[in-house]
Order: sequence, then C-alpha cells, then structure tokens
Amino acid sequence: MRKKFVRMQWKKYRDVWPIDERAATLPSSWSGWPEGKRFALVLTHDVDTARGIDRCLDLAAMESSLGFRSSFNMVPERYPIPKDLRRSLTGKGFEVGVHGLYHDGKYFESLEIFLARAQKINHYLKEWNAVGFRTPSMLHNLEWIAALNIEYDASTFDTDPFEPQSDGVRTIFPIRVPANSLGKGYVELPYTLPQDFTLFVLFRETSIEIWRKKLDWIAEKGGMALLNVHPDYMAFNGAERGPEEYPASYYKEFLEYVRRRYQGVYWNPLPSEIARFWKRNGMSDHIPAAKERAGERRG
Repeated sequence: MRKKFVRMQWKKYRDVWPIDERAATLPSSWSGWPEGKRFALVLTHDVDTARGIDRCLDLAAMESSLGFRSSFNMVPERYPIPKDLRRSLTGKGFEVGVHGLYHDGKYFESLEIFLARAQKINHYLKEWNAVGFRTPSMLHNLEWIAALNIEYDASTFDTDPFEPQSDGVRTIFPIRVPANSLGKGYVELPYTLPQDFTLFVLFRETSIEIWRKKLDWIAEKGGMALLNVHPDYMAFNGAERGPEEYPASYYKEFLEYVRRRYQGVYWNPLPSEIARFWKRNGMSDHIPAAKERAGERRG
C-alpha cells in the first residue's frame, strides 16, 4: 500500500523532493568545512533486522576497500547483537549508534512512554560507548530527544515527504539543538540524500541517478551529504534478491562516483566527528524555523 501511495504522490512533490532549494541557506556564522573541503559526506546505516546484522561486515568491507567510513545504528532489543560485531566495526574505524529499542512507532505517543524508553536507551548508549541515536522510521521530537545522553541525533531529514512523519528541517547542514528541562543540548544531523529503501524498494529505481543528482547539488552548495543505507535490503555478491532487496552494487557504484568525481574535495567524517566539529566551532542555529518545526510534538 505504501509503494502505491508514494508513487502517486511523487509528481506532487517534485518541487521539494529530492531537492528543496530552500535547504541550501548557509548558517549565519558559517566559515567552511575542515581543511577547506567543499562538502561533507556522512555515511550511516540503520540495521533494522537480524538479516541486516549478518550483512554488516560485508558492507563495512565494501566501504573500507574504497576508503570510506560510516556508522551502523542497531536496535538493541529487536534481535541479538554480537559484542564481537560491535568491537570489530569500531576496531576498523567505524561507529556504532543506537537505533531505538524496538522497531515500532510508539516513541512519541506520550512523554511518559518516551522517558521510560529513554532510560533503557541511555543504558545501551553507555554499554556500547555510543554517542549517537536515530529513531526507527525517522520519527522525531527534538525537544524530547534531549533526554538522551547523546552528542548527536540523526532522526530528521532536509526534505522527504514520503516519510511517516514528513516535516523536514529544510537544511543541508547540521543543527544545534539547545539544552532544555529534559537534558543537555546536542547536534541534529538530518539525512540529505534519499534513503535506499525509498529509491530502490518503494520506487523500484534501477539506477543511482537520483543520488548523483542530489549529491552534485549538495557539493555545489557546500553542504552535508548524509546518506542512510540499510544492509537489510542489500543483496551482496550476486545473491538472489528477495522482494524488498536491491543489488549492493548500486551503493558501490555511488561510492565509486564520489571518489572519482570529488577526490580530494570532500570530508568523510563519522557522525560523532561532524557533531563535535559543529559544536566546537560554535555554529549557530541557522534556520530557527526549521528547528521549531522538527521539534513540534506529534499529534
């Protein structure tokens, strides 16, 4: 049903997806990326199922072979997560974050529910030595998320009208979220390239043209290209594909395109590194209205 719905809506949103020109506004105190790089490239992965867990090392190996690093967000109470897997990823220079507790849509139904889950999420953040979080299904309330002991959250996007909670923050840069009565401040990292699930599962795209187009636009504007790719939906090594899978070669082609066209002009930090850069340089909230929209309570 969702596939049919989003395809019907695609034409309606062509003026704001995959590119919303309004999202390119520079932060008011912007002084550029480290070492004069033209743009930042942040690679993240949500591991939604045990099938995805089994493919994490294959995905990490692909990225390492091409000189990239990324983060893997895992759901601690949905499937078994081997300690050796987390240690292996971090030992190879990757990052591990917490992806909710369960993969359901109840996080922001009430503050009571969220705070109860926040206690458990904080436990896993400490146990994993993790500093980043992303809510399943990109549900978000930036005010409440401050209750988590994190340096960054990644539960929003610049523009994505096809998400269940579709209020984009309308920026291709990080956002500083201030401290409030629930907790300390943190940095919000919206994804700015369409998710693989949207392109290859919902829309059944058979090329990376939309990724290339959006990346080129972000590079031109000097923003942050943040991508969320799921190992759950990737078929590696020519394996037979299931009904909700696409060839892992699509993602490899994208990485090769980045390296070939933008060699030497992009910065590929881990999410924690870009969050610390943003905080260390005292970057201000450059589009306050965007932050306020994303922080509105659902319902």
